Amino acid sequence: MSLINVHDLTFGYEGSMEKVFEEVSFQIDTDWKLGLIGRNGKGKTTFLKLLLGEYEYTGSITKKVEFDYFPFEVEDKEKMAIEVVNEIAPQVEDWEMIKELALLHSDAEILYRKFCLLSGGEQVKILLISLFFKENHFLLIDEPTNHLDSQTREHLVEYLNRKKGFILVSHDRNFLDKVVDHIISINHTNIEIQKGNFSSWYENKQARDKFELAQNEKLEKDINRLEIASKNTANWSEKIEKSKYHTDNSGSSIDRGYVGHRSAKMMKKSKVIEKRIEKSIEEKAGLLHNIDRKDDLKIIPLESRKTPLILANGLQIQYEEKSIFKKQSFVVENGDRIAITGKNGVGKSSLLKLILGNEIPYSGNIKIGNDLKISYVSQSTEHLKGNLKEFGRKNQIDESIFKAMLSKMGFSKIEFEKDIAQMSEGQKKKVLIAKSISERAHIYVWDEPLNYIDILTRIQIEEAILTFKPTIIFVEHDEAFIKKVATKVILLEKEVEDLQR
Repeated sequence: MSLINVHDLTFGYEGSMEKVFEEVSFQIDTDWKLGLIGRNGKGKTTFLKLLLGEYEYTGSITKKVEFDYFPFEVEDKEKMAIEVVNEIAPQVEDWEMIKELALLHSDAEILYRKFCLLSGGEQVKILLISLFFKENHFLLIDEPTNHLDSQTREHLVEYLNRKKGFILVSHDRNFLDKVVDHIISINHTNIEIQKGNFSSWYENKQARDKFELAQNEKLEKDINRLEIASKNTANWSEKIEKSKYHTDNSGSSIDRGYVGHRSAKMMKKSKVIEKRIEKSIEEKAGLLHNIDRKDDLKIIPLESRKTPLILANGLQIQYEEKSIFKKQSFVVENGDRIAITGKNGVGKSSLLKLILGNEIPYSGNIKIGNDLKISYVSQSTEHLKGNLKEFGRKNQIDESIFKAMLSKMGFSKIEFEKDIAQMSEGQKKKVLIAKSISERAHIYVWDEPLNYIDILTRIQIEEAILTFKPTIIFVEHDEAFIKKVATKVILLEKEVEDLQR
């Protein structure tokens, strides 16, 4: 066990007036398993890069361990996986690699395949075991579960539970709850650490926010009362001051010295009240600095008079005349929220593309209602470019509604000016979600919509779906989201499993 001490850490990007972190101090025990959470674009990856020494900063970071970052780029992807491991951890023997892979439910044969030919999940496993082999190293694990199916995520849970000492960035609530014992949260003005998992942290946050909002409401009432009182006393003082130059009804002149004394006294009282107002405003600002805006998102779906919207019977996607999943029969009615689940490579995205009208080879029957408007969120963000105004115009969506949705999901004014191609993956995914929920559609088809999106935004999206009840068909690996949102689940299983039996 050793400690990582961060003292008065201050950092801002060159050319920006805003600080990402300002005089942040905390201490980490290297035996802790820390879940790092925060809104997209608020500094999670920046913080990891500061620990790695990639940016210049003021303050200090002291430690007795070396940091390693996951995922890292494998320069020569044509190499065998075993060569990749040996380059990272040259002291490790083959039997140790085989043992570690067994803990991840992977066969040793993947060691003898080219790294580029491994699946995404297999690559994750090779990189993770390589880094955990390194002694006296503290791992910074950045979103390891994106694009991984539920079964592979469970294998990662089992593996990480056997390890100690790492920081894990993840937006999967269930994954965090099963793996971490501390939460490190990046808030509006600070970084704080709490013992426990995500659920305990979120419960504490909700209770704290509720208390602070109640205090804020009381402060605002006090401030309004004090502002009225300050204005009245200032008016009284001004009237009294002006009265020095008037005469009374008898024609006698006013005692200006006495009136001036009264005026000064009233003005002094006004200044005292103004100071009380300023103090109340400062107190209010101090209370609210960590309350995270979580405004309600809106989805206004279209409802079709036709029913069912989609009818499938004995449906199978086929490539090279081979079916990739077992026969499926299902019905999609107005208001259904259907989760498509299954292992990676089983055909989930292909099924969505078939529903969208793409030319996907299939057998069986599928009927899709005529004139249905479908709103689509793709898994990939590579096609996104240009500014948000151009994007909105190109997709024929109301710019004000589109930007309002992004603002509610945490976009700042600075981020509105960026080229979409320069945004983070989480921000790009929010652009696609905001576009979709700004559209009126009969069916919303979303392919892994939550990849890279922060937890608070996921909760916003859940609440919008439950409130407005759109018809939605989606592929997602976030178990908490599926459990909360889905009214039906379609499990796709590989057809080849039947043939093997």
